[in-house]
Amino acid sequence: MAETQIKYDLHIHSCLSPCGDDSMTPATIAGLGKLAGLDLIALTDHNCAANCPAFMRAAEFYEIAALCGMELTTAEDIHVVCLFDDLKNALAFSEYVENHHQKIKNKPEIFGNQLIMDETDQICGSIEHLLITASDIGFNEVHSLAESFGGAAVPAHIDKDSDSMFGILGAYPPESGFKTFEIFKGGKAASDTNLQKSLISDADFSPRFIIDSDAHMIEDIATAGGEIVIDVTDNQIAKSMLKWLRNNDT
Repeated sequence: MAETQIKYDLHIHSCLSPCGDDSMTPATIAGLGKLAGLDLIALTDHNCAANCPAFMRAAEFYEIAALCGMELTTAEDIHVVCLFDDLKNALAFSEYVENHHQKIKNKPEIFGNQLIMDETDQICGSIEHLLITASDIGFNEVHSLAESFGGAAVPAHIDKDSDSMFGILGAYPPESGFKTFEIFKGGKAASDTNLQKSLISDADFSPRFIIDSDAHMIEDIATAGGEIVIDVTDNQIAKSMLKWLRNNDT
């Protein structure tokens, strides 16, 4: 193992998310991530991993390490970033979530398109049901559920007032099992480590934080994400980051 400084962004939406710009194709995200100097990127559309196959192929083409997954909406309307280094596991998790997700027909003219792309930026299809609605998966289930599929789960943008652990619950529930949390790149806590620690000050462990962009538009990628020093095994950045997120490296 070697300690390595990683520049990353683990929360990016493609044109599959109705709130994501149509220009956010999987290939564009991978290419711009490379141009922005990121070492590791992740595609995390709302409640679906259908654009992950194209994204992972594009990331391989651009020679940038990648994780795939989704931003899951729990039964309480809390957003949780779920990440996998194996595409097969990500798609299996996506299928599980689809079976636990509300089926409300999308209205593209109101909510936006939900486009499935290939790695050459060609449209392959679309998702008919609206992806931004809640699943019936409880917040306290997500940590162990993601790990059962070989992944890791991180409560999203906990410093935001909406769609977040604190915004909905008002406190950190220790029974949830989470020890790593996401901070929004555009918020005050992103540059204030004391503020980060104060968010979860009463835990019996030292919380870990990642800083992500929650990018929905191309310009968000240019200043995306955070930096971290982790132990990287055999130059496997994605696997090593997933291990760090799962808190299994100590």
